[in-house]
Amino acid sequence: MRIGVIAVGRLKPGPEKLLAEDYRTRAEGLGRKSGVTRINVTEFSESQASSAAARMSEEARLIAGAHPTKAFSVVLDERGKPMASEAFADLLRRHLDGGTQDLAFIIGGPDGHAPETRDRASLLLGFGPMTWPHRLVRVLLFEQIYRGLTIIAGHPYHRV
Repeated sequence: MRIGVIAVGRLKPGPEKLLAEDYRTRAEGLGRKSGVTRINVTEFSESQASSAAARMSEEARLIAGAHPTKAFSVVLDERGKPMASEAFADLLRRHLDGGTQDLAFIIGGPDGHAPETRDRASLLLGFGPMTWPHRLVRVLLFEQIYRGLTIIAGHPYHRV
């Protein structure tokens, strides 16, 4: 299975990028043992349109163009379902065992997601009711992917 992260906003060199890349690399290494063939990132600059609606619409078009056709899409959204790490690991496991070819995680820009992006989602996932900057969301997401794969592998990283 391929895991893709489609993100509005580019990570600049700095601690967030280093940490996100560290967890992505760890997850990719561990994932090979579980059936994850690749974890890649597609990122776009934030829209410069004059209104929030226009920015979200422009970003939705970019996201749709980068989204693999038959991917199971998980849109990260503050209105999304919160999920414990074990449940997130179960989500990964179900898709690995079920033969899903592409699992896409979608991170929006500062204005959030356009309604059409949320409507096309296979799952709306929330990291709690707080609003997180996209730089940190990417770190949180990669850490949870890594954590989920460690749970699947029976690795001691995750402790309850």
